[in-house]
Amino acid sequence: MTRSPATHNRPLSPHLTIYRPPITMTTSILHRITGGALYFGTLLVAWWLTAAAGPQGYFDFVNGIFGSWFGRLVLLGYTWALMLHMLGGVRHFIWDTGAGLEKHTASKIAWATLVGSVLLTLAIWIAGYYVRGA
Repeated sequence: MTRSPATHNRPLSPHLTIYRPPITMTTSILHRITGGALYFGTLLVAWWLTAAAGPQGYFDFVNGIFGSWFGRLVLLGYTWALMLHMLGGVRHFIWDTGAGLEKHTASKIAWATLVGSVLLTLAIWIAGYYVRGA
């Protein structure tokens, strides 16, 4: 049985190995992911605050977890997620005013969101270590 001419020369949809997602799509996906991550990270902050209100031994235990290399890595990720999500919200606020909706401008704002989140995260951690004296 032969194929009909209508289906013979159909174009194939681009696969992820061929298609490069635009930066605006990437930042939109990251904005959603960081929103979910912030929910769980805020539970960790609440745990730390609850431990601070409790006995000294329990606070030392929780503080020791957050002070370990893994705890600091989680806190670094939480800080980055917070900064990216915040800047993504600012990006959407700018778009809500009707500005920056052109493709080229939207891409520049999306790149600024990513770069700005990394720079703000580094600034917060450097300031934190400077204030702490470590």
